[in-house]
Amino acid sequence: MIKTMTTGSPTRLIFLFTIPLIIGNLFQQLYNVVDTYIVGRILGIRALAAVGSTGNVLFLILGFIFGFTTGLTIITAQRFGAEDWEGLRRSYAAGIMISAVTTIVLTIPSVFLARPLLSLLNTPPEMMAAAYDYLVVILIGIFAAMFFNYFSSVIRALGNSRTPLYFLAFVCVLNIGLDILLVAIFKWGVRGAAIATVFSQLASAVLCYLYIQYKMPVLKLQAYHFKAAATDLTLHLKLALPIGFQKSITGIGFIILQFALNTLGTQAVAAYTTATKIDGIAIMPLESFGVAMATYAAQNLGAGDYQRIKDGVKKGISMALTYSFAVGLVMIMAGEYLTRIFIGTGPESEPIVQLARTYFIINGSTYWAVALLFIFRYTLQGIGQTLAPTLGGMFELFMRSFAGVTLGAAIGFTGAAMANPLAWLGALIPLTIQYVREVRKMNALQSFSGEKSLSD
Repeated sequence: MIKTMTTGSPTRLIFLFTIPLIIGNLFQQLYNVVDTYIVGRILGIRALAAVGSTGNVLFLILGFIFGFTTGLTIITAQRFGAEDWEGLRRSYAAGIMISAVTTIVLTIPSVFLARPLLSLLNTPPEMMAAAYDYLVVILIGIFAAMFFNYFSSVIRALGNSRTPLYFLAFVCVLNIGLDILLVAIFKWGVRGAAIATVFSQLASAVLCYLYIQYKMPVLKLQAYHFKAAATDLTLHLKLALPIGFQKSITGIGFIILQFALNTLGTQAVAAYTTATKIDGIAIMPLESFGVAMATYAAQNLGAGDYQRIKDGVKKGISMALTYSFAVGLVMIMAGEYLTRIFIGTGPESEPIVQLARTYFIINGSTYWAVALLFIFRYTLQGIGQTLAPTLGGMFELFMRSFAGVTLGAAIGFTGAAMANPLAWLGALIPLTIQYVREVRKMNALQSFSGEKSLSD
């Protein structure tokens, strides 16, 4: 099923597109949550902290993959909006080739550098073995993450956000079953949790590909499409690489923050790991609004309808802010109770719960900032603007590093918990400025088009 976003009510289209994304991303977050729950409750807090210590290394790489594959499909969405069907197929073929080569380029060095990276992050010795076991399995499975994200992005670029949800629901159940089997029954430790995640992502990638192959005839490829796509590779990379690097820049900030957290001890790492898993679920719908805006803006840019882009952004902001205020209140009031679900109760757990509570108060009160960030960032990416999102990533890097290193050293965990809000506010500066500039450009183009029509 494909669906154009170039006609109809912007509010309805964005909302209906976003809902499956929200549910689907919740399932995707559940991958990590299940790992956290099983590792924390079955293998213990030390194993939980070990898995958590790998999170920011993985974000550096997997974040690049998410941004990169999103960038690859911007041209796909624009050509769909313009009803350029041969161009659409060339874009799909170009994305497949680029994804395959990039997978090789990422996997080999990252696997060999896994242990040095953990050492560089000052991973505590008692956590090193488990952290390495978990990290290296996920890195070997980069191919699964790459093609899962690419094929899902292609389906969404053609206006279908519902089908990836169905696949994720199936895969989530599979992941839970494999976690229980490999960790609780086979006793494979954190390595079993990683294998379960990789296998689940691979299953989802295969399902997405088969759906495209048999249910989206407009993307049916022939050999000549791959040859013709060679002329499109540079165009796709010009969009995909900056968006991927923007995510990686954000990941570097998380790595610096992780380094600072590791110096605060195992309790701080465990609290931050658990809180960020819960926090990730809370703010994931906000990113879903952003992803919806990228597809919406790209399709309407292809159709040349600038007024619809501006109207859609206003509606997206309204919906995202409403959600951000509501979920922020929930996190502030219920965050500590949610934390106990994952780490249990008792004297050993209570200090971790209180640290997590501090995190939720600080972050929950500033969700409005990340709501605006996602709307502006993804809209700009959808219309092919990559400089401001990259600059936003640089601002995030600086502010997150400042909070982790300087504030973390000065006031401890509270300073580290301020990293995300400061990063969000910093990134909003270039994004807001650039979006205002783009609105002025669109207004000028509309005026020019109107004058031309009158003269005709």
